[in-house]
Amino acid sequence: MKKIATLLVVACVIFLISCAKDKDLNKLLSIEIPNGFPQPVYQFTDNQPTQKGFDLGKMLFYDQGLSKDGTVSCGDCHQQFAGFGNLDHATSHGVDNCFGARNAPVLFNLAFKDNYFLDGGVTNLELAPLNAMTNPCEMANDLNKILAYLKSEPKYQQAFQKAFDSDEITSQKMFRALAQFEGMFISADSKYDQVKARKAQFTDQEENGYQLFKAKCASCHKEPLFTDNSFRNNGLDIVSTDPGRATITALTADEGKFKVPTLRNIEVSRPYMHDGRFKTLEQVLDHYQNNIQPNKNLDPILKQNLALSDSNKTDIICFLKTLTDHTFLKNPKFSEE
Repeated sequence: MKKIATLLVVACVIFLISCAKDKDLNKLLSIEIPNGFPQPVYQFTDNQPTQKGFDLGKMLFYDQGLSKDGTVSCGDCHQQFAGFGNLDHATSHGVDNCFGARNAPVLFNLAFKDNYFLDGGVTNLELAPLNAMTNPCEMANDLNKILAYLKSEPKYQQAFQKAFDSDEITSQKMFRALAQFEGMFISADSKYDQVKARKAQFTDQEENGYQLFKAKCASCHKEPLFTDNSFRNNGLDIVSTDPGRATITALTADEGKFKVPTLRNIEVSRPYMHDGRFKTLEQVLDHYQNNIQPNKNLDPILKQNLALSDSNKTDIICFLKTLTDHTFLKNPKFSEE
């Protein structure tokens, strides 16, 4: 009897330790706002991140089973090493070898945005994945089939239970888990950030490029996010093929306007522009120097020549490379396991 009692005590102790560890694993997570950053727009008020919620979001992000034919995941078009963009793909590459109409945007510092996609068609972080999941040229699925898949998988039954203390699997919980994962994508440890924190110094060329950037580019690409989150027409010959922001507003004044992209991690997130037409940063600057196409909605800032010499462009690109956040790009907590 004493032996049985001892075994029961040991079993209880192991169980309590296991429960304590499990509780610790589901600890609350918090976003550390980098110095100089604005307050997040997405506050996680009704979606407090936890470790288990984050882990579930990560499972969903990298699961090709969420697509129609089980071949495409969120992570396939949003690659960590490319700032969660789609390196060397002009436009998104989905199921059935289908190519979409626009370049896949990078995913980081999302909590500081008030809208998403190049046309701003979504205004809540939790709803952003819906477009990719249902777009016929991306994951080409529907919510009912996705939920049926999740409910059929024991790993998801367990993961949702642990993340939300309920065995009910719903689309809201799925989107909230993805928001917990993607909302933690904070990129703020580039050389630029280290210089601002007085932990590093620019080279002379980087400093010169920074001064040129502030004079020529910063009106649209404002620090520290390196975007002002506005929609602008930057003189591409695109109005007839892609109306841009006008897709959402139906306003002729918005034709050819697209979201000003962040320039953080721009070195590793090529190609550039909404349709991925430019493969290099040199081509981007050449466009702004020599190839802006006049149109009725052209941004007023671009009606004057930028007056950049070849050495100016070289220096600006040298500065832009200081915005590469190698810590973020290689952070294992965001990587597919």
